[in-house]
Amino acid sequence: MVWQFYNPSFAAAYAPELSAAVMLAGPWSGHTRFAYDLVRFMQPANIAELGTFMGTSYFSMCQAVRDGGLSTRCYAVDTWQGDPHQGYYQDDVFQRVATVNQREYAPFSTLIRNTFDAALPSFPDGSISLLHIDGYHTYEASLHDYTAWYPKVAHNGIVLFHDIAVREKDFGVYRLWAELSSAYPHLTFLHSNGLGVLFPKGCPQQFQPILANKEAFIRQYQY
Repeated sequence: MVWQFYNPSFAAAYAPELSAAVMLAGPWSGHTRFAYDLVRFMQPANIAELGTFMGTSYFSMCQAVRDGGLSTRCYAVDTWQGDPHQGYYQDDVFQRVATVNQREYAPFSTLIRNTFDAALPSFPDGSISLLHIDGYHTYEASLHDYTAWYPKVAHNGIVLFHDIAVREKDFGVYRLWAELSSAYPHLTFLHSNGLGVLFPKGCPQQFQPILANKEAFIRQYQY
């Protein structure tokens, strides 16, 4: 299987319910093309995202599932209340995200409005092919989320970490990423606050050529 570089149209990016500033120019917007291409290439059985806010990352992956006609199931876990890093917001954010999800992706996408820890029993061990961790960004919180959800990751599964390049306030994902990336195969994107792509339970054969030429591969998404 050969990696394809798509030029998708993201329905959620222009949804009237959501903020164009967040969807098109927010801290995750620089990774949406990669996330889309990753899902189309990987064809994961299940995707779980921890921390969704308005859905820039989550809906980019859902778009790939829909466009590719994949059998993937997608799950977004969030309280939709905010945190000290994201800021706190009102209930209307969840309502807007839910409206877009229902209209565009309802057949395969489920929003789980709960804390990350409380949502754990909803997922059998080894069931998540692609896990995206983007919650509270202190070192301790990120380590807790990774440790708690690690058993849920499938063999040859992938874990994404956002904000690995942020070194302000008490952000500490960069510290966790330094530890994990020294131990496992990975890709490191430093633009758009940074995105780490980790293979903690084995690396599928189809990713070997990408990892062997990771610098050239990463440059394709730096814009």
